[in-house]
Amino acid sequence: MSTLDHPSVAKVAAALSEADQDAAAQGIRILPADARTAELAAAALGVEVGAIANSLVFRATFADAEVRALLALTSGAHRANTDTLAALVGATEVGRADPEFVKEHTGQAIGGVAPIGHPQRLLTLVDTALAGHPVVWAAAGHPKSVYPTTFDDLLAATSGTAADVSAAAEAGRPR
Repeated sequence: MSTLDHPSVAKVAAALSEADQDAAAQGIRILPADARTAELAAAALGVEVGAIANSLVFRATFADAEVRALLALTSGAHRANTDTLAALVGATEVGRADPEFVKEHTGQAIGGVAPIGHPQRLLTLVDTALAGHPVVWAAAGHPKSVYPTTFDDLLAATSGTAADVSAAAEAGRPR
């Protein structure tokens, strides 16, 4: 099976088309090797690491003990601050998700999680640092697949909220 025929990549292509982003769907590229990190993806594409949209899935716990998946689309040039993420979505705690949680909520494996194509729409924050790049590259459902998009198209396709996800929630807090 070709990577383009992979079920997760097909779901991403369909979700892009449903979001009226056919050009992005047609622009899905298959890289010669897995690009499970922003640095690997940037090197394979010949772009700045900041133009890579990392899809990071977190476990967000709320005051009523509800646990939800939180997707942070973060510039590859920096890290998301979990205290900031919690404050932005009103969670009492935000922490890294394990591979099973990620697969359950996205249908995709870590290293290839796309911004879209999930079983249900996820609570999503889109890093404002991505707006500084005319073209942003995001995973397309498989560790070897990526597609070109823009900050505005990421917001539209995900119904996400623009946010500075790397900012310290309070002065003096570690990042």
